Amino acid sequence: MRLTRRNFLIGGGAAAATLACTGVALAQRPQAFRSATSIDVEARPISRLSTTDPDRSRFGALMFRSGIDLRSRVSAFGGFSGLWRSPDGQDLIALADNAQVLKARVETSDGRLSGLSNPVLSPLILSNGVPLRRSRYYDTESLALAGNAAYVGVERNHAVIKFERTDTGSIVRGVPIPVPQAVKDLPSNGGLEALGVAPRRSPLNGALVGIAEGGSGFILTGPRQGAFEIALSGGYAVTDLAFLPEGDAVILERRFSLFGFFGCRLRRIEAAALKAGARVDGNVLYESEASHQVDNMEGLAIHREGRDTVLSLISDDNFSSLQKTVLLEFSLLG
Repeated sequence: MRLTRRNFLIGGGAAAATLACTGVALAQRPQAFRSATSIDVEARPISRLSTTDPDRSRFGALMFRSGIDLRSRVSAFGGFSGLWRSPDGQDLIALADNAQVLKARVETSDGRLSGLSNPVLSPLILSNGVPLRRSRYYDTESLALAGNAAYVGVERNHAVIKFERTDTGSIVRGVPIPVPQAVKDLPSNGGLEALGVAPRRSPLNGALVGIAEGGSGFILTGPRQGAFEIALSGGYAVTDLAFLPEGDAVILERRFSLFGFFGCRLRRIEAAALKAGARVDGNVLYESEASHQVDNMEGLAIHREGRDTVLSLISDDNFSSLQKTVLLEFSLLG
C-alpha cells in the first residue's frame, strides 16, 4: 500500500484521518521504462542508525551494520516494495510498485554498504507480451524468488504472477497462478504486501506464503494450503516477509502517524506456528524509534555472510520528494 507524508500534509488533518482510516493513498505513478535500461544511482552512506545516539549499534535482537540513502535523477526510480538478495548478498533485486524491477550489484567498503553498481530498471512483462503496468496487474507490491521462479504479488486486482528467471537473472514471461477466493476478496488497497518461499527444511517445505497488510495470511502452494492470521498490534501493518534458513519467518511491519511519521518493526514467527487455521504472533526483534533513520520500510530480504544472518530492509519512497529510498543492513544476534 502506498501511504505518504504528502497524504497527510496536503489537505489537513481531516483528510489525513480519512486516508488513514480508508487506506487510500494518492501517490503518483511515474511511467516505467519500456525495456531494460541502465540508470545512474547515487548512494550516500548511513553510518549510524540513531541520530541521537550515534555510538549505539545494538537494537533489540539486531546489530546495525550499515545503510545507504539511494537517489537517482531518473523519475522512474523508487517505490520499492519488495526485496531479494542472492545467497551471498552480492546481487540485489528490488520490486517497485509501478511494475518494474531494479537489478544491481551491491558494493561494499570495509564491510559496509557503499553503493550499487550496474543498476538496471526493467519492466515486468506477461507471457503474452503485455507489460504488467498496462494490464490489470499494474500495482505490484511483493516479491519472492526461488530457483528459476519469481513470484510477484499484485494489489487492487489481487493476484500472484509467476515469472521465469533466465540464466542471466532476467525476470520474464509472467503468468497468474491460482489463488484462493479469500485473496481475491481482500480490500482494494490491502492486498498481499508480503510473499515468501519457505525453505525445504521447514514444515512448509518450499510452499509459497503470502500475507496481506491487514494480517490475513495464506499458504498458497503445497500440501498444507490454507489461511491463517497474523496478530497485529501497535498500529502496525504487514509489509513484507522473509524466511530464516531453519524455517522461522520474519515479518516486516510499518506504521504511520501524523506527528511520528514512519515507524517499522520486525517480528520472528516460529516455523511450526505457520499452519492453516492458526492465529500467530511473534517475538519483536526490532522496533524503530523516532531518532532512527528509517522511512516507509516495505521490503525485507535475508541472506548469510559467513556465520552472520543478514537482514536487509528497503523503503518505498512513493516517488515523493518528501521521502527517501534507504537500504539498511542488520545482523541477527543469537
